[in-house]
Amino acid sequence: MILVTGGTGLVGAHLLYHLVKNDEKVRAIYRSEEKIEAVKKVFSLYSDDVTLVSKIEWFKADITEVPAMIPAFVDVDKVYHCAAFISFNPRDYRQMRKVNIHGTAIIVNLAIDAKVSKICFVGSIASVGNSLNRSLITEENEWNPEEDNSGYSITKFGAEMEIWRASQEGVDVVIVNPGVILGSGFFTAGSGKLFSQVYNGFKYYTEGVTGFVGVKDVVEVMIQLMNSSIKNERFILVSENKSFKEILCSIAQYFGKKQPTKNIKPWQTGIFWRFSWFLSLITRKEPLLSKYSARSAHSVSKYSSEKVEKSLSFQFEKIEVVIKRVCNNFTRFQSF
Repeated sequence: MILVTGGTGLVGAHLLYHLVKNDEKVRAIYRSEEKIEAVKKVFSLYSDDVTLVSKIEWFKADITEVPAMIPAFVDVDKVYHCAAFISFNPRDYRQMRKVNIHGTAIIVNLAIDAKVSKICFVGSIASVGNSLNRSLITEENEWNPEEDNSGYSITKFGAEMEIWRASQEGVDVVIVNPGVILGSGFFTAGSGKLFSQVYNGFKYYTEGVTGFVGVKDVVEVMIQLMNSSIKNERFILVSENKSFKEILCSIAQYFGKKQPTKNIKPWQTGIFWRFSWFLSLITRKEPLLSKYSARSAHSVSKYSSEKVEKSLSFQFEKIEVVIKRVCNNFTRFQSF
């Protein structure tokens, strides 16, 4: 039995399809029936077989609650831990610690007790150290706790430490650190907003650079790593390093929309995130932009996936191909 946490998120939903397609016996954690409907939509992008989702054993639980999670590990041999709380709002820091660190600690403890053979953890490039000389960032770059790290970065690094603890307790582990994941099915949150915003005529761009990767590649690498003899290693998953301007313009091209034309400078986002923060104090609503999301929009960080490419003889899809497919699927989603 394979257990998947975060099965109703972007990575989890696409992972579930590929596992079921391979006739794996799968149990997936979920929190609401509404989220299962989102998974069904993702499945529909791959296949017309409406019975595939029913092959999943759905298990309702909160990963931060031990009593609820204990039964989820019955007869489980492998775990894909995809669940995470993603936010750059400082107000969410405690909740991120609860889900990302405490939740992962619970997964690790139960996996050890259940004598699980292997765990695949979906980390992030946010928990990989920066380069000091603008060279490509690799798995060897150490995360620096002394830097002004975002709460998300801190909690994802903390989660990785829990996963490494599992490796010291007899459970084999592999960690993937994807860049910005582009994929279909979740267009109102995360990277999906890039597509919905451009579709609706978004005019702005920044020239920050980071690593991007397609969700299909992320899932394929995860499955290959879990089915291999590779253990106790981490891998950066990035297809290409692109500027946000390049990504937004490419999305606009495939939508047949006008490309963003207004370059937002660092000083402008600096003013805006401070104004958003002040406004959120009054309204108690989520700020439109945080200090850390503003900073990431302008930072230049380039990543290398050479390690995983050599270890698995894996070739990533070009981001242009990924964007074209996601734009086509976005159009299909409008008819659902």
